[in-house]
Amino acid sequence: MFSNEWQPTASLANLRQRAELLKSIRHFFESRSVMEVDTQILSHCAVSDPFIDSLSVEYRPHPNAEGQFLHLQTSPEYAMKRLLAAGSGDIYQLGKVFRNGEVGRRHNPEFTMLEWYRLGFSLHDLMDEVELLVSEQIPGLAWRRVAYRDLFLEVLGVDPFLASLAELQDACRQTIEAEFDDEDRDTWLNLLMSHLIEPQLCGAVFVHSYPPSQAALACVHPDPSGNMVSERFELYLDGLELANGYHELVNPQEQASRLSADQQQRAALGLPQRPLERRLVKALEHGLPECSGVALGVDRLLMRKLNVESIAEVIPFGFERV
Repeated sequence: MFSNEWQPTASLANLRQRAELLKSIRHFFESRSVMEVDTQILSHCAVSDPFIDSLSVEYRPHPNAEGQFLHLQTSPEYAMKRLLAAGSGDIYQLGKVFRNGEVGRRHNPEFTMLEWYRLGFSLHDLMDEVELLVSEQIPGLAWRRVAYRDLFLEVLGVDPFLASLAELQDACRQTIEAEFDDEDRDTWLNLLMSHLIEPQLCGAVFVHSYPPSQAALACVHPDPSGNMVSERFELYLDGLELANGYHELVNPQEQASRLSADQQQRAALGLPQRPLERRLVKALEHGLPECSGVALGVDRLLMRKLNVESIAEVIPFGFERV
């Protein structure tokens, strides 16, 4: 039987649109004098986030030598912050990142990320710039900015900062099959967000002021109600998560503490212990300039631009054909 497995999963018309998108993104940053960088994909260290799993490869100096495990970058963030501390100025990167266990209609284990950092930008300055970039690609979007707490109250009538663990569990179990026990509040908050709130988001929505436990690399401050919130946003396009931005943490002691806390949570969850990126802490000790940074999924941006439902339709070869 004839096999079409050699053929791309995206149409040639979509791939031409992809090429135009990449060119347009580079022009956007060139016009703003933001330097493109190209950091390594391999690292001796891995991301600390317990909910992101790195892909690992084995390096051998010659075929019969003992192997050494390295990790494919899940984001260029750590390397880019080392460049910022070295005095690079405003930078962006457009390239491949890798995440284990993520395959589906909206996910591919290898995908294209746009990440950039702007010195002296507040979180709202960065939201302004993200809005400009996305609007160039998808004109006419209805834009909205809403605090995480306000969104929970609006959609669910639940205060994510004041509700007890039992109340969060009950809110989940009313509509979601969640017959398990978990003492982590964020488990239940994330379920409520992904299953009940995200599907109701229409247009382009910036959600900001997340609980500090959901933003390991962001600054923290009190909101008008006195709750400590992180200076983090996520951008959704019709419920599809597109970008994640932070007003970046620059305190090395706090960063070291958060990395260690992540490692402890990984242990508590029975997840593999991976080498932590202590060079990031050293970079912060040298001095990371005040800045805000954001990572944006380029494949998902193109999905929305072309109004397609599968990531395989906007990349040359989906996971089943690599």
